[in-house]
Amino acid sequence: MRPLTESVTVHINAHPQVVWDLVSDVTRIGEFSPETLEGRWISGATGPALGVKFQGHVKRNGRGPMYWTTCRITACEPEKDFAFVVEVPGMSGVNTWRYRLAPADDGTDVTESFELTPSLFIRLYWTLAGPLRAKTNIRGMTETLNRIKAVAETAA
Repeated sequence: MRPLTESVTVHINAHPQVVWDLVSDVTRIGEFSPETLEGRWISGATGPALGVKFQGHVKRNGRGPMYWTTCRITACEPEKDFAFVVEVPGMSGVNTWRYRLAPADDGTDVTESFELTPSLFIRLYWTLAGPLRAKTNIRGMTETLNRIKAVAETAA
């Protein structure tokens, strides 16, 4: 069985704080992601913090279906690590998305990754659709990071 995770790393010629401000502001996700059209803080939240929830408006595979997801921040270490789990009623979560930032040379190496929760349903789904979905996610993560790179390097 293929691993339930994949990642992409891109070097950005900007300070980690500049990159952090972009990846941790979910209200800007629509600028960067090819699948998530918009994001909004919920339950009174106004910014990133451990345990905070937000919603993402997703257009699956860039074509549909469209739906809202609720996500909970699981890692929030400024300039280093930002992660959130996509929650589904009745489950602890289905997918964790993460951005790891590392100072490198004249900027920041940013790694975006996803890791699926290893439930029976997810393992069956990944066995059947994993290779195709992994390619889609890798393409999407690459596009997301390159869009973040363009904004960060312009701001730097």
